[in-house]
Amino acid sequence: MPFRMGPTELIIILVIVLVLFGVGRIGKIGGELGKGIRAFRSGIKDSDDDAAPEDESEQEPSESEES
Repeated sequence: MPFRMGPTELIIILVIVLVLFGVGRIGKIGGELGKGIRAFRSGIKDSDDDAAPEDESEQEPSESEES
């Protein structure tokens, strides 16, 4: 028989987690998790921005001077 979790089981698990950690500590963990995700996203964005100028610098502009 496969293991299935219904809404009742999820509520029981949530109550146990709240009792063990407390509301304040869970809030701090959530805040730190959010900061970590933001730092990860900005790191990826900075990495992409750094890679773009390197690609452009490899291309030499082709300008012809007419005198």
